[in-house]
Amino acid sequence: MIVVAGEIDIDPAHRDGAVAAAVRMMEATRGEPGCISYAFSADLAEPGRFRIFEEWESQQALDAHFAAPHMAAFQRAVAGFGVRRIAIQRYEVSSVGPVR
Repeated sequence: MIVVAGEIDIDPAHRDGAVAAAVRMMEATRGEPGCISYAFSADLAEPGRFRIFEEWESQQALDAHFAAPHMAAFQRAVAGFGVRRIAIQRYEVSSVGPVR
């Protein structure tokens, strides 16, 4: 399994537009083959910070996601939100289990 997790910081003045773009992206992505989970969440303490968490069945599924038309549309939208920082990492997971 592939996990993608990180943060995107934008100009807080564009928060509402970013939320709308993120919702469209989540709805489109969750229907993609190989997508296990895909979520944006807004940081409660930092109004311009969004967190992203994704789980993919394979690298091939993630590669197809990056090539999807809704990804290109999302990237165009994000460019207008005053991006201040993007820190997103990819992890290869060999096992998953409960915390306790």
